[in-house]
Amino acid sequence: MFVHVDSANGTITHKGWLGGFLRKVRGLPLVVFLTLGTVGGVEARNSESVGGPLPHIVVIVADDLGWGDLGCYGCPDIRTPCLDRLAAEGVRFTQLYANGPECTPTRTAFFTARYQQRVGGLECAIGVGNVGRYDDAERLAQQRQLGLPPEEATLTRVLATAGYRLVAVGKWHLGYEYHFLPRRFGFEYYFGCLGGAVDYFHHVEPDGTPMLYENDDRVRREGYMTDLITGKAVDVIKNHMDPRPLFLYVAYTAPHSPYQAPGQKPPWPVPPEEQNKGTREVYKAMVERMDLGIGQILDALAERDMVRNTLVIFFSDNGGTGPGRNAPFRGGKGGLFEGGIRVPGIVRWPGVLPSGRVYRYPVMTFDLSCSILRAVKASLPAGHWCDGIDIFSYVAAEEPPPDRPLFWRARRGNRTWKAVRLGDWKYILRIDGQKKEEFLFNLANDPTEEQNLWAEEPERVNMLRSLLEAWERDVRSKR
Repeated sequence: MFVHVDSANGTITHKGWLGGFLRKVRGLPLVVFLTLGTVGGVEARNSESVGGPLPHIVVIVADDLGWGDLGCYGCPDIRTPCLDRLAAEGVRFTQLYANGPECTPTRTAFFTARYQQRVGGLECAIGVGNVGRYDDAERLAQQRQLGLPPEEATLTRVLATAGYRLVAVGKWHLGYEYHFLPRRFGFEYYFGCLGGAVDYFHHVEPDGTPMLYENDDRVRREGYMTDLITGKAVDVIKNHMDPRPLFLYVAYTAPHSPYQAPGQKPPWPVPPEEQNKGTREVYKAMVERMDLGIGQILDALAERDMVRNTLVIFFSDNGGTGPGRNAPFRGGKGGLFEGGIRVPGIVRWPGVLPSGRVYRYPVMTFDLSCSILRAVKASLPAGHWCDGIDIFSYVAAEEPPPDRPLFWRARRGNRTWKAVRLGDWKYILRIDGQKKEEFLFNLANDPTEEQNLWAEEPERVNMLRSLLEAWERDVRSKR
């Protein structure tokens, strides 16, 4: 087992065999590994609010938003005043990594607080019409089991047990079948779309299948998808009279394709060759409309006097594609170069996390999940563990997290990407049919991944490759 931390008491300990393995590699760094055990442990810092009630939690997810698509990340042409303000009032992450380079994998990791590989079949976005896109996913789709299993231990189930009222609005993309719908995971209300590429005006997938749902039923609504998601989220906040704390999951479809600006409703059907075409100007309008909606959500919290006791988390599920901007990084959605997995991320928690802080150390999506568990003094059920850590405690102390390897694997058809980052070093293995390529980058000196040091550092490559192989054995799914 690799990176584990007890989310209830924060205990961190060192994992022996990997540390011993690395000691054998002369001149290479020794790594601290985390586990659920208690022997030799050191206490993680406490990020809980002192003596206060459990916080409301609002999680906002953008879809395919590039690292460089926000003003606070240096974007020169898209105006995002609401997210820029959120960053000024909270913490902005410069090395937040998505757990996967596509939609479904990262969302799986967020909800389980674990590597998505442990679930099985979800290392690639579920295709339109419930299609599996690699061997394991194809097999599960044939068995009508392609999705996040309802029996899986999830963040939402833990929050429901802890006394939260759970509401989800927006994109799901964790299964089309009835037994994978959001209400199977503790959400008391759901409004949104199940698939990954829904038309913003007609609310159908590219094949014409209606995808707009309220709870478990298909519904019809008029309006631009981004506005519908914002409107529901605002209504939930304004009408929250429940004595229980609120967990609100807001998953925008923007700025994922089809590239459709507000106010520019196309006739249906949209020709297939046009569905993934888009200009930067249209993309800009889509992002700015999402930013406006996020501002309305933040305003609703202020109107209800909920700001001081609300944890707000914003991130993108993967890097940008098409007209998106991942600058200055290489690559984009679907790949494991930095542009495919390094994403914008902002957290605001008044009185607990500092305002205006920029956190420049590596963080993974599932670290946010583990931090939520820690914040509400809860943990996953017995037999399960967080693969991430409570990152908020290190943010509050303005300290780096413990040294640990971060892993990725992404599959689609005959193409497989694998990667591991350890310290400043990142190893990538890309397999496409019979073609195999390996890369080694020092991100401290070469964040744009232009200098492949694979041939110059064989010992380091072998060490990182061995770590990756051991991780793959550890996270192998039993499904």
